[in-house]
Amino acid sequence: MSDSSRAVNRAASQEARSGSAEQLHSERFGAVIPPGSTIGVLGGGQLGRMMTLAGTNLGYRFVTLDPTPSSPCGQVAEQIVARYNDQEAARRLAECSDVITYEFENVDAEVAELLEEMSYVPQGSQLLYTTQHRLREKRAVEAAGATVAPYAEIGSEQQLREAVARLGIPSVLKTATGGYDGKGQWVIRSEAEIGPAYAELSQAGTELVLEQFIPFVKEVSVIAARSPRGEIRTFPVAENIHVDNILHASIVPARIDEEVQREAERLAARIAESMGAVGLLAVEMFLTGDGRIYVNELAPRPHNSGHYTMEACTTSQFEQHVRAVCNLPLGDTKLLTPVVMANVLGEHIEAVTEAVATGKWGSLDPDSSVSSKVVPKVHLYGKAGSAPKRKMGHVNMLCSDVQEGIDFIHQSTIWRNQLI
Repeated sequence: MSDSSRAVNRAASQEARSGSAEQLHSERFGAVIPPGSTIGVLGGGQLGRMMTLAGTNLGYRFVTLDPTPSSPCGQVAEQIVARYNDQEAARRLAECSDVITYEFENVDAEVAELLEEMSYVPQGSQLLYTTQHRLREKRAVEAAGATVAPYAEIGSEQQLREAVARLGIPSVLKTATGGYDGKGQWVIRSEAEIGPAYAELSQAGTELVLEQFIPFVKEVSVIAARSPRGEIRTFPVAENIHVDNILHASIVPARIDEEVQREAERLAARIAESMGAVGLLAVEMFLTGDGRIYVNELAPRPHNSGHYTMEACTTSQFEQHVRAVCNLPLGDTKLLTPVVMANVLGEHIEAVTEAVATGKWGSLDPDSSVSSKVVPKVHLYGKAGSAPKRKMGHVNMLCSDVQEGIDFIHQSTIWRNQLI
């Protein structure tokens, strides 16, 4: 058989698979996936774990695909141990799942496309394709009518120098793909840093983007949920505090004007609608001193800044995600109590584990007024090994006023030198 014949046959095969996938999608999209069905989760981390725990209460079964044996999700669900690009493993996941979702956005979009061909993935691969690339994401946000920081695509050091001259110093150089928790970015604070910044980040082998530095006064986020039927609900705005580019704490209700809160929720709903999102979409934003909101990043999944919802809202973000991808009616997102969520990193895990065992939170007096006003709810992820800066769990401090939760964090001394 000639090369041209093989190419024709490959194209015909791909077209047939695409047609079959579209038929499967159209048959299932908009249908309710009822309790008792099996949800496949691509990724076995803590988000999948908490999604499984919430969905099990609704009567769903779960199976996860992850390369790490006894992953956090695999401890509470059936697990297929395999690489994400293992096509046979993907086929097994598809065969035993009525619907498939993903718990992190750095999944290979081609793997998501493969799963779409074999099963029902209501989130689709297009949302992944858009949100895992900063330039595509920014264009999609702008198309939704929201504002992003002025930016420029960078393909050479000379382009970077020209863009810095235009956007100003400081500015932020980022890789277009792969960055998280501050990785893959460089804040350029002088002309002398332009060369080194380009030299380091260009090694990633992906496009680069330069963003104008926004002098924000608050970082906030909104988790929006959208179902195939088009129902949209947003969770209350979280005020986020980062330390070393890692989320340290989320404060809810956010310490911002009610008008700004309403606008942030409106923007998140508009972006979810514009992008045709299904499931959760986390929208991270910058708030400036004059009240302007800039959208920073999107995440098409449950998000660290939404962990507060587990005890503080009528419906948690994890239950809401299950409801959305299964096309159930979305749950109420009412805030039941003020809350401060603090991440538990590797350097905190020993002290937090001791606090669970003894009831004593670091140096905080158990009989103090702060202790009596705060109820700490602990969630540990079951990860095999800890390391500094690795997310090992989180604690939701339920309180009558967010300042009480903040005082609890400060006075416990577990989160040393990480003030809010």
